[in-house]
Amino acid sequence: MQFRTAIPIPESQFPIDYYSRILSLGSCFAVNIASKLDYYKFQNYCNPFGIIFNPVSIEKLIDRVVNKQFFTEKDIFFHNDLWHCFEIHSELSHPDKVVFLEELNRIIWDTHQQLIKVSHCLITYGTSWVYRNLESQQIVANCHKVPQKKFSKELLSVDTIQHSIQNTIEKIQTINPDVKFVFTVSPVRHIKDGFVQNQQSKAHLITAIHPFLGDEISYFPSYEIMMDELRDYRFYAEDMLHPGQVAIDYIWQRFKETAVSTSALTILEEIGNIQSGLNHRPFNPESKSHQKFVSKLQNRIAKICTQYPFLKF
Repeated sequence: MQFRTAIPIPESQFPIDYYSRILSLGSCFAVNIASKLDYYKFQNYCNPFGIIFNPVSIEKLIDRVVNKQFFTEKDIFFHNDLWHCFEIHSELSHPDKVVFLEELNRIIWDTHQQLIKVSHCLITYGTSWVYRNLESQQIVANCHKVPQKKFSKELLSVDTIQHSIQNTIEKIQTINPDVKFVFTVSPVRHIKDGFVQNQQSKAHLITAIHPFLGDEISYFPSYEIMMDELRDYRFYAEDMLHPGQVAIDYIWQRFKETAVSTSALTILEEIGNIQSGLNHRPFNPESKSHQKFVSKLQNRIAKICTQYPFLKF
């Protein structure tokens, strides 16, 4: 007897392998998947400007990166003892203005270099709800705890999101016409917006993405897996908003089965075994048995690095 409904996911027409170069952008769920890609040693570059939730803010950063439009003093502000930028996440905020601008512009340069070379761009949208700065009339990526009265809140329309997605794709293609796109919607529940409003937000994102799907653009149903396959609170973290580790592991498993090439799965499994070995903590590190274990592990690492010299353990 089946106690859940498994979502059928077609195998990717452009699967990821160990020669793929991946750029992951978007919400905190993008970080969850990127951490798996990192663990299994894929060539992955994730959220250089921090977690970004909405499509318009991602588009704006992509425009900066593609055109190498560097930040200046007019793009930053001082608040609560730190310099911030409304276009990026607060994890990058800094007490020194000069250092802050230098770091932001270094990231633009590095991301441009990465974007030229990537084979796959994974974009995870989190919400259609955005905050608009009343002074500049610009949508912000992060409010940085600036008083709420400085912003208005609005729901992006499907048309606006579609326009943003199209711009994002086209801008990236101007410097990398061969890149493949994988879009997904974050399963994180944004119930601070309201329960109905959260579902409306996710619906706008899903509706906006689907007209773009085709030979070079696919959709991975991470939101749908969480809602339909894992429809139980035991799969959530303690806050009952974010997927718990079991859910993240399961969604990764579905992603791996459908988006990673068959030829790469054997390497992935071997890297997983090596990582487990590296994380092993022996009772007696000086014992002969452990020294033999370490020697065998180093030989396995050397063998796989001969095949894939870019791997770093």
